[in-house]
Amino acid sequence: MSKELTTRAADYSQWYNDLVIKGGLADYSAVRGCMVIKPYGYALWENMRDQLDKRFKETGHVNAYFPLFVPKSLFEAEEKNAEGFAKECAVVTHYRLKTDPDNKGKLIVDPEAKLEEELVVRPTSEAIIWNTYKGWIQSYRDLPLLINQWANVVRWEMRTRLFLRTAEFLWQEGHTAHATKAEAIEETEKMLDVYAEFVEEYMAVPVIKGIKTPNERFAGAEETYCIEAMMQDGKALQAGTSHFLGQNFAKAFDVQFMNKENKLEYVWATSWGVSTRLIGALIMAHSDDQGLIMPPKIAPLQVVIVPIYKGADSKPVIDEKVATIMAELKALGIRAKYDDNDNARPGWKFAEHELKGVPVRIAMGMRDLENNVVELARRDTKEKQTVPLDGLAGLVQNLLEEIQQNIYNRALAFRADHTSEANSWEEFVDLLDNKTGFVSAHWDGTAETEDAIKDKTKATIRCIPLNNKQEAGVCILSGKPSTQRVLFARAY
Repeated sequence: MSKELTTRAADYSQWYNDLVIKGGLADYSAVRGCMVIKPYGYALWENMRDQLDKRFKETGHVNAYFPLFVPKSLFEAEEKNAEGFAKECAVVTHYRLKTDPDNKGKLIVDPEAKLEEELVVRPTSEAIIWNTYKGWIQSYRDLPLLINQWANVVRWEMRTRLFLRTAEFLWQEGHTAHATKAEAIEETEKMLDVYAEFVEEYMAVPVIKGIKTPNERFAGAEETYCIEAMMQDGKALQAGTSHFLGQNFAKAFDVQFMNKENKLEYVWATSWGVSTRLIGALIMAHSDDQGLIMPPKIAPLQVVIVPIYKGADSKPVIDEKVATIMAELKALGIRAKYDDNDNARPGWKFAEHELKGVPVRIAMGMRDLENNVVELARRDTKEKQTVPLDGLAGLVQNLLEEIQQNIYNRALAFRADHTSEANSWEEFVDLLDNKTGFVSAHWDGTAETEDAIKDKTKATIRCIPLNNKQEAGVCILSGKPSTQRVLFARAY
């Protein structure tokens, strides 16, 4: 396969697909709309998962697993949730195939194996989980119940894109139950903070924390909190959500508890989740026309060492020195690889590791060893420098931290340069069409105006930022009074 990439300027969408495929993150599958996550992409997801899982457990959560199938009657119990996901549901109606009597080489659905009740393949797990919680919660002593699930879900998307929108994807979903409304809201906000800190600190992607409008709210939620990130084409991407569910699911599934006054109350609920969509965010926020750029903290491979030699006598000498360097790097917890594959030339390896976004590349030849130096190349800036072998591991450790910060600073500067205020409809449209990015503008608070703006421009209200400044103004479309600006953007 050719490694030549489409440039961002030529075709941003194709550039993204090229990076996913040629960068070895994922591949198309035999199932329409589904993807195969390749080992390199899955290693990236594992790094994300491990860091998030650690944070979940530090905040008191435990992991469990619930069934993939949801009885249709349970799915229907919370009406808003059912209605919100109905068009994306895959449904199991039969449980057996049989040989076609008219064509022995084919299988058909056995009409006698029809399920008594149809099963929905989970698009989200609130229904099956809250039906289960009913049997687990009787008293205030059983609360709070803080459970997370790592799983796959199915949402039958008609227009798909690898990682960003697929019919099946991997995610985590937290589902918690609380004795009071205040505790549930505190949980919702806490988990939003967990997501924001992870995405900024590990993925080096700056995010804006906010609340969704009622139009954009999760089906069945009282309030949806979100983190919004900006991609290099100026479009927004929702990177994570945390939902305050009120008592909607508790009432739908009759989940009550005896409080300290021996009175029955419905519990208060939250749910929150992030998915493999984060990999798409990582790609589009940082990468360039030469390939992926991986923030060191999350990169599957942080350092690669490439030997440069001629003749069989030289390699054992380089191997011996590299063994020492590898041990020193690994002792510092650095994920390193010695790429001594003799089936490819050094130049090909350089291009391959650049394509895959490895943060630091070390090249070492016999002349370097004689001079007690190596060549160090960083992926984010493509700068090369000759550095001494003495103290190399510590230098690399510091360089990885510098690269991590630089990638974040670059993304933050891009977002700042592509965030604008609009005070009129003409200015709003001009900014969306010609500058792209986030547009901060007044909105009158009505769903009708929100829908009209979306219809006219394809821009949606990404969020109402938390701690938003209150200021008097007029809506950019309707001219009606407004008390604050909200954040608009075209989005993935």
